[in-house]
Order: sequence, then C-alpha cells, then structure tokens
Amino acid sequence: MHNISDNHLPSKAYPKALLLTGKTSLPAWHWSFRRLLAVLLGIILVFLFLPWTQNVRADGRVTTLRPEQRPQSVHATISGRIEQWYVAEGQAIKRGDTLVFLSEVKSEYFDPELVARVGDQVTAKKGSIQSYGQKAGALDDQIGAMRRELESKLLQTRNKIEQARLKIQSDTLKVVQARVDHQVAQRQLSGAKNLYDKGLEPLTKFEERRLKFQDAETKLVAAENQLSISRNDLAIYNTELRLIQNETANKIAKAQSDRFSTISDRYDAQANVSKLQIERENYARRQSFYYILAPQDGFVVQTIKPGIGEIIKEGEPLLSIQPANYQLAVEMYVKALDLPLLTVGSSVRFIFDGWPAFFFTGWPGVSLGTFGGNVVAIDRNISSNGKFRVLVAPNPTDYPWPTAILPGGGAKGIALLSDVPVWYELWRVVNGFPPDLYKNMPGSGIKDKEGKK
Repeated sequence: MHNISDNHLPSKAYPKALLLTGKTSLPAWHWSFRRLLAVLLGIILVFLFLPWTQNVRADGRVTTLRPEQRPQSVHATISGRIEQWYVAEGQAIKRGDTLVFLSEVKSEYFDPELVARVGDQVTAKKGSIQSYGQKAGALDDQIGAMRRELESKLLQTRNKIEQARLKIQSDTLKVVQARVDHQVAQRQLSGAKNLYDKGLEPLTKFEERRLKFQDAETKLVAAENQLSISRNDLAIYNTELRLIQNETANKIAKAQSDRFSTISDRYDAQANVSKLQIERENYARRQSFYYILAPQDGFVVQTIKPGIGEIIKEGEPLLSIQPANYQLAVEMYVKALDLPLLTVGSSVRFIFDGWPAFFFTGWPGVSLGTFGGNVVAIDRNISSNGKFRVLVAPNPTDYPWPTAILPGGGAKGIALLSDVPVWYELWRVVNGFPPDLYKNMPGSGIKDKEGKK
C-alpha cells in the first residue's frame, strides 16, 4: 500500500474510498476564478484610493446676473383706455419706442386745454402777488408819512409847550410885581387913612390912595388869573402831545396790521401759485403718460392686456419684455443642510435642459457637456420652498455657456467641494456624515480644491 515492495495488488483490491484520494486536486476553472477575484480585489483596492470630488446637487433655473436684465412687465402709470397698439408679440423694440397709446377715463382730466387753463390761473395768481406787493409798498409809504407827520406835530406841540413855559415865567414875574404894587398901595392907603383921621390930609387925597389900592389889587388878581391860564395852557399842550403820540401810534399800528395782512395774503397767493404750478406740471406729465414707451432694448414676450377699448387701472401690467442684452446666471436652491458647504466663489458645474451632457459623479474632469460657474451671491433668508437661493455666474476661465440657453430654462447644478479618497467618501456615506465634515483635519487625507491637506 505504501509501495514498499515490488508486489502490487490489483486495482480492484483497493476500496473505492481510497481511489477518491487521487481526485482531490481543483479543476482549472477554480484557479481562474481565484485569479479573477484577486484581480478584482486589487482593482477595488486601487479604486478605493482614487481621488473623489465631493459635490452637492441642486436644481435651478436660468436667469440673469443683474436685476435690470431679467424679464420685466411694463405697467400703466395712469388709469386709461387702450386706444392703439404699436407692437406685436415677438417684435424687437428699442428704448423709447411707443408701445401703447391710452386715452383718459377720469372726468376731471377730460378738458383738452386743462394745462393751458391752469397756466392762466398761475398767471392771474402771479398778478395778484404783484398787487399785494404794491399794496404793501403803499402801506410802507403811508407809515413813513405818518411818522414824519408825527414828528412835525410833536415838534410843533413841544414848541407850544416851551412857549407856555416861558409865558408862565413871565406871568409869574407879573404876579410878583403886582403883589409888590399891592403891598405898596396898601401901605400908602394905611398912611393916608391915618393922616386923614388926624386931619392932616384932605379927603380927596385919601380917596386917591384908596383908588390906587383897588387898582393894584385888581392888577394882582388879573396877574394871578393870567398865570393860572398859562399853567392850564401848558397842561393842555402836554395832554395834546400825548394825544398826538397815541393817535399817530394807533394809525401806524393799523397801517402795519394792514401791511402784515397784505404780506400774509401775498404769501398765500405764492403758495397757491406753487400749488397751481405743481398741478399744471402733474397734468402735463399725465398727458405724457398716455404714450407708454419701452424702458430698454428687448423683445415683446407677451401682451397681458390685449385688445382695443379695455379699461386698465394705474399700475396694472400691459405687456412683458425680455431685455436684448443680458448676462446669464443660474439661481439654484440648496437645502439648509448643504448651505454651509457653499461660499462665494465656490465652483459649480451645470447640466442645462435640452443640452446633452454626461456627468460622472466624483470625476468632473472626465464629464462631457457640463459648464462651469462660480457662486456670486447666497441669500441670507430662506425661500418659500424651504431652501436657500444661490446665484451662480459663468466661470470666465471655463468654456462659455451655450448661446441657445434662454432665461427661464432649467438647470441642474453640481457644486464641487473637496477632493477626497474613494474609501473616505464611502465611509462618509455609510456613516451619514455631510461632505467636508472633517475638511482640513490633520491626518484625514482630505485635500481642498487648492491641494492643501
């Protein structure tokens, strides 16, 4: 059995179980399968260490970079009735071209000479302003005349007062002289009476002295009366001076009040003139709004209010136009979970609707039909759809976007993030981590777009 001797037993002497030992070697296809598994395992290992570009996908639509380049509606500035259309849908227009002519529908603007009539009112009000100015000037002259008259009367009255004072002084001296004469006459009368009583003088001499005494007494009373009259004249002149001052002051005050009223009326007239000028300008501007003009070069997209004779309200849209010159951009909406991964300047690849493209996730360099862009703005507030709006402009260093793309078309955006190994991306997906969770962490092997670890 162990081939120790040269004697051999016949094959039928071996049990069948022992004969199976010669058949334990593997077939050839088993070795081929092992080699195939080894090759596949090697390919998988190599694949795991290949670079993988993380990305964030988001849907969007084509728009324009600047607000004035986006499709806009042309509105009616005033209420009116459509009388004539000057354009058709799809027609190219230039800035300033007439689009629609409107007619008036409000009764207060029906007068065709409304602007001219308001202008006549302005002219009339300006004339009244001139009249008020002349009246104020006349009142100024009247006030000046009153003041000059007051000065003359005051000077005249003061002269009278001065004359009265001088006359009082003269009358006072006369009273003093009359009193002296009265005293002398009284002494002479007393002496004559004593001599008459003693019989030294005749009666005629005594009577003569008595007449002189009475004459001196009369002159004294007359002098005192004249002094009282002079004093009364002085009081009258002082009173007259005050009356002149008060009366003239009242006249001047009344004239000044009339002057101020005239000036106030003049200011009111000026305010009315300004109001009428505003109304005239508004009426003139309103008439210019009858013709609706194109705000910029573009194409008529759609007429919102077609037909003739339709009544429109102010601010109501009439038609929409697409500007002729615009710079394309894409606004895409990103989930709140992915928003922190994007910053201004981040790279984005786009697949536009109707444009053939082949995109390989993780290897944008081998993709075909995609176009590059850079993030230029990120909204700070969430949109109504629960996502954040991100505006992306074309990348000037990449292939230009197709000219056939128009605003409003659909686009699928792929925001490119960091380059990581495939094994890391698989590990991240399995664990449910967001992209770039460990970006720039030492030892992670993750590289950003500049190639820095």
